[in-house]
Amino acid sequence: MRFAPSPTGPLHVGGLRTALYNYLFVKSKGGKMILRLEDTDRNRFVEGAEDYIINALEWAGIVWDEGPDKGGMLGPYKQSERRNLYKKYALNMVLNGWAYYAFDTPEELEAMRQKKEAEGIHSPKYDSSIRDEMNNSLTLTEEETKRRIEEGAPYVIRFKIPSEGEVVVNDDVRGTMTFDCKELDDKVLIKADGWPTYHLANVVDDYLMQITHVIRGEEWISSTGLHVLLYKALGWERDQPSFAHLPLILKPSGKGKLSKRDGAKFGLPVFPLEWKDPESKEVYPGFKEMGFDPRAMVNFIAFLGWNPGGEQEIYSMEGLVKEFTLERVSKGGARFDFDKAKWVNQQYLIDTPDNELAIQAIPFLNKAGYHPSRDERLEHICSIMKERLQLISELPEAAPFFFSDVFPMDEKTLNKKWKPESEEILMGLRDLLDSVEPFEKKVLEERIKTWIPEKSLNFGKVLPLLRLSLTGTMKGPDIFETMAILGKEKCLERTKRLLDLKA
Repeated sequence: MRFAPSPTGPLHVGGLRTALYNYLFVKSKGGKMILRLEDTDRNRFVEGAEDYIINALEWAGIVWDEGPDKGGMLGPYKQSERRNLYKKYALNMVLNGWAYYAFDTPEELEAMRQKKEAEGIHSPKYDSSIRDEMNNSLTLTEEETKRRIEEGAPYVIRFKIPSEGEVVVNDDVRGTMTFDCKELDDKVLIKADGWPTYHLANVVDDYLMQITHVIRGEEWISSTGLHVLLYKALGWERDQPSFAHLPLILKPSGKGKLSKRDGAKFGLPVFPLEWKDPESKEVYPGFKEMGFDPRAMVNFIAFLGWNPGGEQEIYSMEGLVKEFTLERVSKGGARFDFDKAKWVNQQYLIDTPDNELAIQAIPFLNKAGYHPSRDERLEHICSIMKERLQLISELPEAAPFFFSDVFPMDEKTLNKKWKPESEEILMGLRDLLDSVEPFEKKVLEERIKTWIPEKSLNFGKVLPLLRLSLTGTMKGPDIFETMAILGKEKCLERTKRLLDLKA
């Protein structure tokens, strides 16, 4: 198996899912995973994309056995480092009649397009219907072709698609797919600069790297007929891999494929890690920067186009490996449901040990301007807050009162709850709190719940005042546990502050 991304930009969530499905499949079969960087498109190469891809896969826990950073018996694993081996295969196809030299200039190609469009042919192709009219080795004499090559005339090598017939492929997800040769065009195999195109390099490398299964996105379906013909032209039909084409990941709403623009539009991550576009300088947040656990991201993405059946929705990577089969991959597009992604993350967050959550929370707290110690107090905060969060990044906004004396006050609720007797109640509470020892949840709860009826008060008059004075909001975790975390001194200070505010 191989995952073969092109470093022309960041790894999209769709690419990550392709990598994941390859990983799950190969691990379920006890095979080896290869990471191959298909960097032959030098015009679209983006600086930093290679490192991004590797870092994103590592963060997601998708591990490969051989690759550019690990080596292996079948390397090199960057196509740019294999550049010199592709042309010989193209030349072999020229010799056996499956490919030809084409000397057409850009101007000649444009003239051909305009002519065919004038004849009513929409989106004309370079194929069997026009190749005999063009400037190539099929129309030139052998001597003229040789002379042009020796004199350094620019040329490409094109594949010669049969003028008749069909290509039949059994796809492991979609079943039988048929391609009419008349619908295919004579793709370039070797460009004028000597670099191979994706089609040639992809097929040659899959053969040389002994790839048995190709799992890739739906957008490559249209190329599959050509790739099968390339295996035939190269004499590798018996070693042709099985193909499986995955469904598209769709926008959260509306029609169409999920794109990076949708990330900005809907405020959701479409990349695993943050991506800073080197040209536009735009910054696209990733799952990591939004506060996702990588295990939750993997769990969520696994279900975008696959389902093991049954009611279970939370799976470890090991569980996914055990359950994964291509037979359960759907043909139809999978909608990106960000609410579901956050729900999945919440399940992992709840099950994460408090000391680990504290470590995860630190960067987000620091970003919000809070700098708590990584200690038992922070672990305690994470413990009582985690069922109220979907992402660990929500902690600073959900509970600012734990980290600073400056926090928002729900003025509307405070004005509604503040009565003429509220000042006396709060003063009595302060005296009570000052006497509580030890200042722990159980003791606080017992003393306050005893004091309220003793003073002929009701809970609705007391506890909202207490919560608002300490946290500024009616939302939040258990008030007695909150008080124990804040400590006596802080509780006395904050109740005094509210009294001063209302004086």
